[in-house]
Amino acid sequence: MTKLLQWLLGVSLLGAVWALVAFDLLELSLPRTYREVAWPIPLYLLVSFGCYSLATVGYRVATFNDCNEAARELHEQIKEAKEDLRKKGLKM
Repeated sequence: MTKLLQWLLGVSLLGAVWALVAFDLLELSLPRTYREVAWPIPLYLLVSFGCYSLATVGYRVATFNDCNEAARELHEQIKEAKEDLRKKGLKM
């Protein structure tokens, strides 16, 4: 099962449970407070997911590894390219 299918299955199950509680589709005689609490849950989940995503991106940007060796190699390639262009008559 792919990750997409896992997420879709989880979201659809969560949505089905939410709909059963929010709309009382099975007539379970749940207290009114359960239905009142169930209504804003999708919004809370969306905001929580957004906060988690923002925190994850921020953390990964903050802990991004520097590649000093790759940077040196790139600088050498840039110098070689400039020298090659000078030899071909381009002024910089």
